[in-house]
Amino acid sequence: MKIVIVGGGIIGAALAQTLQSSGAQVTVFEGAPGATHASFGWVNASFYLNNDHFALRAAGINAWGRLGTHVDWTGCLCWEEQGAAFDAQRDQLSSLGYASEEVSPAQFALLEPHVAPQHALRFKQEGIAEPVKTTERLMRGIKRVSGVQVLGLSARAGVITGIETAQGHVPADRVIVAAGIGSTALLDSVGVSLPMLKRPGLMMRTAPVPPILRHVLVAPGQELRQDAHGHIWAPTVANHQSDETTKVTTRPDLLADAALARIQTLFPDHPLTWDRVTLTQRPVPQDGLPVIGACGPKGLHVAVMHSGVTLAAIAAELLAPQVLDQPLSNAQTALVAPFGPDRFQSA
Repeated sequence: MKIVIVGGGIIGAALAQTLQSSGAQVTVFEGAPGATHASFGWVNASFYLNNDHFALRAAGINAWGRLGTHVDWTGCLCWEEQGAAFDAQRDQLSSLGYASEEVSPAQFALLEPHVAPQHALRFKQEGIAEPVKTTERLMRGIKRVSGVQVLGLSARAGVITGIETAQGHVPADRVIVAAGIGSTALLDSVGVSLPMLKRPGLMMRTAPVPPILRHVLVAPGQELRQDAHGHIWAPTVANHQSDETTKVTTRPDLLADAALARIQTLFPDHPLTWDRVTLTQRPVPQDGLPVIGACGPKGLHVAVMHSGVTLAAIAAELLAPQVLDQPLSNAQTALVAPFGPDRFQSA
């Protein structure tokens, strides 16, 4: 079976690896760097929109282990909420069966000796999948076409036949659209609707410093983590996970300065400077929830969501069998059912 995946981010890469491991012939058409290249990289289920979304994200954590690709399970220390809201977050996650540990300032100081002690929640099961590195690992052995614009999809008699490029038609038995914000126009070419929200995001990176951070930190108004090269990564906007900004109107360098100032308060003994800030458009469907499944002409599938880093492995597990005409288990069917693309199609 010949499968074309449009989109070379972490979602497309996980799908490509999963499908090729099952014996399919996979080619990925990748465009310009998208959201993956400016992702925070946090694998978690402590942020979610509803119970179905929580279940998918929690399954996403486990799916990364089955995919066999490196995730650094650093754990997360979270004190974004304070007072009664802190207790409510702890109790809600506990009611969902999500493992968390309440840590005192003294315990926090042992876990993060370079950070001012905090009363926090600890999520040991969370971690970091370095977005670009992980994508490249998943793409090993996969045929990739770069720099070729995909103009649209092609179908005949209600069956997908491939994709259209400026250089001509590329035939395929199955097509998967995993092109982030570019997915809407591609799907529209065969009459499939995928409305998206405008959700720009800015990611800041500091110049490298010696190791001063072991966990993902979710402080009031700021998320941050440190990579193996010493860079500290942080969204420039407060409350990144629930950010609903539709337009960036402030200069990115000034937003990076403000984020750095917030971070610096956590590390008063370690002067920091930033060396890069990147603007991207996050792929957020209209209702904020992932889109995973078959749509439009037979043989066409879609996988578009935020956050792709958390959900790439589970999206691949749930979509690959559908692409290969294999049955899902009852548990898989229940997990993916709320996220089908049919919810955006008019009656």
